[in-house]
Amino acid sequence: MIVEFLIKLAQGFGIGALALATGLLFGGIGRKIMARIQRRYGPPFTQNYIDLFKLFSKGSVSHGWAFDLGLVAGFAPMLAALMFLPIGPFTLLPSDSSLIMIVYLMMMAYLGMAMGVLASGNPNSAIGMSRALMLMAGYEVPFAAVIFSVYLFSKTGYLTQIVAQQAGGFMNWNIVKMPLGFLAIEIALQGMLGEKPFDQAIAPAEIASGPMVELGGKYLGFGMIQHSVGLFLETGIVVDLFLGGAPNFWIFIAKQFVLYFIVILVDAILPRLRIHESTSFFWKLPLFLGILQAVIVIIQGGVLNV
Repeated sequence: MIVEFLIKLAQGFGIGALALATGLLFGGIGRKIMARIQRRYGPPFTQNYIDLFKLFSKGSVSHGWAFDLGLVAGFAPMLAALMFLPIGPFTLLPSDSSLIMIVYLMMMAYLGMAMGVLASGNPNSAIGMSRALMLMAGYEVPFAAVIFSVYLFSKTGYLTQIVAQQAGGFMNWNIVKMPLGFLAIEIALQGMLGEKPFDQAIAPAEIASGPMVELGGKYLGFGMIQHSVGLFLETGIVVDLFLGGAPNFWIFIAKQFVLYFIVILVDAILPRLRIHESTSFFWKLPLFLGILQAVIVIIQGGVLNV
């Protein structure tokens, strides 16, 4: 029993390390792509690794126990959600890969981060976090509608089973069977990753990076880790839901990168919206697509044949 626990613990650390390394790599490549689009040379794609090591080598200023606890409460649920995510052929906890559990842990991570940054007392942090929570209220609604559609279609809420149902090639993927749902969740992903036109929570020219304004040294490093792990988790969910998962880690990461590449291209060509424009947009087009997809699934017998 102890040996089995230690093996699971080692595998959990390995999944966390894989998610962090991949998220940092995607972020570095994204900065390079953005620079090329803007006709700049840009930093090396390894710059995010360099920045992370540099941040953890610097001094840090704490703003109290709530500030410290918030960063931990923001990172721990995100890491826990990874344990339920099918990553290629591997899932640490396959019998508990409930999509609802993963979404719940993701929301807890955002709320934990909110508690931490609000404890800093900086008004820009409060403004940025209020924008982030408003934005979450916007994209979570169409995201939930898409999850409902997938649940009706697949007749299960477990990601391992949803991935298994898509085996057999491209034509079995949910992106082919539920294209409107994929489009809705792709729009929601843009907001989940905080990229333009939905980067109001950061908005460097307006609120000095918002929630991150009081983060420095190791604290900013933890924020960078959470964002990188979140990038891996959120793109991984879409891969499992609509792109059939993957037979190995490399194909899984390649599919994630395709999704992130689309996000970066949209970020490069669209300006930032106002926060009320973003929330109203999420409650219109992507929500309409998600609901329409659910209606189509119901009409096609997704519920009647249960």
